[in-house]
Order: sequence, then C-alpha cells, then structure tokens
Amino acid sequence: MAKLKAKEIIKMSKEEKNNKLAELKLNLVKARAESSKGGSSKIKEIKRTIARILTLNKFHKEELKKNK
Repeated sequence: MAKLKAKEIIKMSKEEKNNKLAELKLNLVKARAESSKGGSSKIKEIKRTIARILTLNKFHKEELKKNK
C-alpha cells in the first residue's frame, strides 16, 4: 500500500475518498491481526492515511460552508 499524499486525496472524488477510506479501515483490521504475530509499522502508516483523508474531508466541508 502506497502512502496517499494530500494532493492525491484532494484530486479524488467524494465517492473515491469514501471507497478508499473503507478499504483502509479493512486493511487496518488486517494489519492489527498480523501485528499480534509480530511487530508491524503498517498500522501507523494506515492510521495516518485515514486521518489525512478525514481531515481533508472536514476542511472541504468547512470551505463549502464559507462559500455559501
């Protein structure tokens, strides 16, 4: 799984963001199960990407409210 940068997330449509978010949450569950067997840095990367998507979604909603 590649890191998603803010520029890439901004270019995504709302539906793409939601699909990617669902996919990342599923990957997080899988990574947590794998990490119980041994340490993994995947969890940290996945959590950061999820947070980045949610933050940009919130920022976008605030921008829409300001423009009304």
